[in-house]
Amino acid sequence: MRAQIVYLSHGGGPLPLLGDVGHRAMGRFMQELGRRLRRPKAIVVFSAHWEEERATVIVDEKPGLLYDYYGFPPESYRLEYPAATDVALAGRIVALLSGAEKRGRGWDHGVFIPLLLAWPDASIPVVQVSQLRSLDAGEHYRMGEALQSLLDEEILFIGSGFSFHNIRAFSGGDDAQNQAFQEYLITACTQSDAAVQQQLLLIWQSAPAARFCHPREEHLLSLHICAGLARSAGQVIFDDAIMGRRATAYQWG
Repeated sequence: MRAQIVYLSHGGGPLPLLGDVGHRAMGRFMQELGRRLRRPKAIVVFSAHWEEERATVIVDEKPGLLYDYYGFPPESYRLEYPAATDVALAGRIVALLSGAEKRGRGWDHGVFIPLLLAWPDASIPVVQVSQLRSLDAGEHYRMGEALQSLLDEEILFIGSGFSFHNIRAFSGGDDAQNQAFQEYLITACTQSDAAVQQQLLLIWQSAPAARFCHPREEHLLSLHICAGLARSAGQVIFDDAIMGRRATAYQWG
């Protein structure tokens, strides 16, 4: 398998780039990630911040950025990431997913924040793929499976989300519920039996404190896409606090 697959927790808006103390561990991890991984020929990102009725792919050669956050300092809205879209790869992904093309939408912060940290020179072509508005775990897992023919290519697939995403609970308090849920994810993602891994992820709502950690599951479903694509045991590559809550990241390949 020449492709690499990573699910990561991308943090809160632009805070990882603003020196926020709650993002220091995540920032270090992302900066090291660009050195840890083999340099790919293209990066494909599934971001938690874009949902469509069917899988949709940005095909503009230079999409620009979508500053999809509010109330941050002015410099947060002057960030740039001038990478190009791999238009040919984008078209192949549309075909594999029986999806749709999108023009006129910039890359959202689930794409450009981690990329600015890990590959700040913006020299690697990028493709962004939407999630599905259904928020169905099985459909997202099958999205990953549909892209398995690309695994022999030098592509980095990134599922950009957040393994804990309860906005109202980031302020702290008893973390026992999140601890239990993160342990469930670790058990699921590191399973050597692909069928067991799939089942654990598809029934994620039965995990301890699942709905406390994800009142809405969009930040988790990028993980399902990655797991469906990999169909193998992953490894934990990040296990630390982001904004005071334990978060995890995983790698396959």
